[in-house]
Amino acid sequence: MATTTEARTRSGRLMLNKVPEVTIWFWVIKVLCTTVGESFADWINMKLGVGLVNTAWIFTAVFVVVLAVQLRLKRYVPFPYWLTVVVVSVTGTLYTDILTDQLNVPLWISSAVFSVLLAVVFGVWWARERTLSIHSVTTLPRESFYWLAVLVTFALGTATGDWTLELTGWSPGVSVLLPLGLIAAITLLWKFGANPVLSFWLAYILTRPLGANIGDWLASPKVAQPGEPTGLALGTFTTSLIFLGLILATVVYLTVTRSDVPETHEATHAAPATRNPRKERTALAGFGLLAVATAGLLVWAHGQPHVGPAPEEDNTSAVQMAPGQAVKKFPPAKVAALKNLASTSLKDARAGNATGAHAAAQSLRDLWDADQASLQPLDQTGWTSIDAQMDKMLKTFGIDHSNPPMSPAQQEKELKALLTDMG
Repeated sequence: MATTTEARTRSGRLMLNKVPEVTIWFWVIKVLCTTVGESFADWINMKLGVGLVNTAWIFTAVFVVVLAVQLRLKRYVPFPYWLTVVVVSVTGTLYTDILTDQLNVPLWISSAVFSVLLAVVFGVWWARERTLSIHSVTTLPRESFYWLAVLVTFALGTATGDWTLELTGWSPGVSVLLPLGLIAAITLLWKFGANPVLSFWLAYILTRPLGANIGDWLASPKVAQPGEPTGLALGTFTTSLIFLGLILATVVYLTVTRSDVPETHEATHAAPATRNPRKERTALAGFGLLAVATAGLLVWAHGQPHVGPAPEEDNTSAVQMAPGQAVKKFPPAKVAALKNLASTSLKDARAGNATGAHAAAQSLRDLWDADQASLQPLDQTGWTSIDAQMDKMLKTFGIDHSNPPMSPAQQEKELKALLTDMG
């Protein structure tokens, strides 16, 4: 793998390597960025109440700005680099969520599409530059390819991670173990002599579901089925603050010590060992066996009874509450935001604006899901009652259900019932 840290662009501009040295700090802060990206996006979506698509537009604009700043730099600088990683992690995740939640694209299709797209990015990158090594990101084209690949890896990691959870029904706590184990196996194969570039990008993709699962585990409420690990009920806002603080502390440390600056690292460390083609081929076979074993585990887990909450329809008949009683213990401001979106959807449904009604219902679902960590601990019974009616309403729009949208009359009926339940 090339280790040259500087090159002169066609315009004559001298650039040093724009990617940090891959030390333990690289992976620590990468996971931190992924976790805070997931949690912060959920919190922004909830707080602003603008819906998934508008949140994606916001972060896309932010991504363009921070990426422009990053591209103008002549060398690696910790703060702008890792800020770009945080923003791109949110943006890539939102793109996958839009495909899944807004366009109802199955996760296996999203996973396949992003896999092909990543292969195309790497193919074009290799055809033009003859290297995919992050140690040679020393020109503007190479850096552009690098950030495009990073964006797609986050989208791919989101799709494959969510698809895994969909197949297995694993809880947030258990779901951390699979990407963590795979990263550990890849590390061992790399230590043995696997291709460093292939090992890097495989681990990079897996850090996304690892970080997201950690975030879900920390933010999820302490409610679970028997035998299922619970979350820590920190909520998305608290989780975001904790990890933002950890990221800031790590970036300050790296800025002061310069331990991950490529030029500094090269000056203080021995040159990497010569690659052994025979070991690379053996390790490649190891990657194949790892993929087969992972597929076998997922097939086995998919065939097991999934531990999860009882069907929402069952809760509807079991929990009957007077109008407004279910939300009595919830913060009025959050209830008002939910009712506003439900009223907007009802108004659009009555006016024949199917697109507007669906968009408002989707935003309502996003806000309700984002509020779960803070509302469910306040009143489990009330939350279950509203959640059951929310699910019946979403079903009429074909949101989170495989059925096609129902008639506007049915949508109006369930929206009015939901508004009645919320008082």
